[in-house]
Amino acid sequence: MDVQQLAEYRYRAVREVLGGSPIGEVAARYGTSRQTLHSWRRRFEQEGMPGLLDRSRRPRNSPTRLSVEVEAEICELRRRHPRWGARRISYELAARGLESAPSRATVHRVFLADFDPQCNLPKQLGSAPYR
Repeated sequence: MDVQQLAEYRYRAVREVLGGSPIGEVAARYGTSRQTLHSWRRRFEQEGMPGLLDRSRRPRNSPTRLSVEVEAEICELRRRHPRWGARRISYELAARGLESAPSRATVHRVFLADFDPQCNLPKQLGSAPYR
């Protein structure tokens, strides 16, 4: 079902409810819950047809998200000191007086996120791989 068809499907259900049909019966007929049908009706009354479209579930903000500058600093430290791990880099950032130094786990997640060859260097440089 494409976006327009989905909105029309929801519109038909909402029109039945607004026409006086019991919400429980309409919900059963359309294969949805009463709570969902109440949400569709409320959004339709407030916004019209655009209110019946799907909405993003992405959070509006992430207050604890690591800033781009701190991520860049972590990668820069990793490039300059390839043998330093997450614990040492976290310690160094705290020693530099960063207002909120990231934890060891956060630094490690930066290493793993979107594998960046410049940031994620091998653990043991120059050693032969285990066989």
